[in-house]
Amino acid sequence: MKRALLVLVATLSAAVSYAQQGEAFMVVEAHSGKVISAANSVVKRPVASLNKIATGVIVVDWADATGTDLSKVEATVPASVQGIGGPNQMALQPGDRITLRDALYAALLGSDNYAAMTVADHVGRQMLRARGRSGDGIGAFVTEMNELGKAIHLTKTRFASPHGLDTQKNGGFSTAADVAKLSIYAMRKPGFTFITRQKDRQVTVHGPSGPRTFNVKNTNELIGEPGILGVKTGTTNAAGPCVSVASDRDPLVRQKPDGEKAVTPRRLIVVVLNNPDRFNRARGLLRQGWSSYDRWVAAGAPVQDREKEILHVPNPR
Repeated sequence: MKRALLVLVATLSAAVSYAQQGEAFMVVEAHSGKVISAANSVVKRPVASLNKIATGVIVVDWADATGTDLSKVEATVPASVQGIGGPNQMALQPGDRITLRDALYAALLGSDNYAAMTVADHVGRQMLRARGRSGDGIGAFVTEMNELGKAIHLTKTRFASPHGLDTQKNGGFSTAADVAKLSIYAMRKPGFTFITRQKDRQVTVHGPSGPRTFNVKNTNELIGEPGILGVKTGTTNAAGPCVSVASDRDPLVRQKPDGEKAVTPRRLIVVVLNNPDRFNRARGLLRQGWSSYDRWVAAGAPVQDREKEILHVPNPR
């Protein structure tokens, strides 16, 4: 009892200390990498279910690499989901079966922690099998998440689970800048983007009593507004309310001296961490961001210090 109390006190103290750090945000144009505005953007902190952006990316990358049709492969809910807590709108239980596609919808739209664990367990075991090994599928998956982080230069991020829920063993963290990088990378992938731009999706779970159908709604309130493509929400006591948003505008088209047309795509990524009014805050940052970006382009897109002004996101996979 005494040890449990000490753990609880430590967890609450950590939540308070992160809350005292206040809001963090970053606004960046995804194609040029131009950082429009930022505050506390390199401060390490929990990011809750924004963690699931990496989960979705790993699954989409794996499916592309192996030629797997996510709609035709079923995953079994593992025993390890018991006791993790958080959203479980579909009442998933160990032994239930769900396609990887539907599990991704549940994890990325509904922020379902059980669904995130299910895809991680299945894909992690497949990765181990492909390497001639066996073992903990979720552990292998989280290792892959951290390898992705290294590959795209998430220098202040450590993934500790597929879901991002605060637990005694979690210890995961990231920054607004790193989440922005992760979001840029994720939204380059049509399969990922298709999922996160859905307002809702019907999914099916197969259990002992037969199939159960659910309508999973997107927790991102900005979905459906002009230009909004995703990407993810997250909330825990330690992280506070968080959101990452991608917004597209029509490309800029200009005539080059040789008569050909130059086309410049435009996409803003806005990451807001620990703001109780995260959606309105994101809307405001989008408005300000587009205005500042337009002025920057009109001035000839000058860059004086690439290290500080440009967010570089490699494309290693």
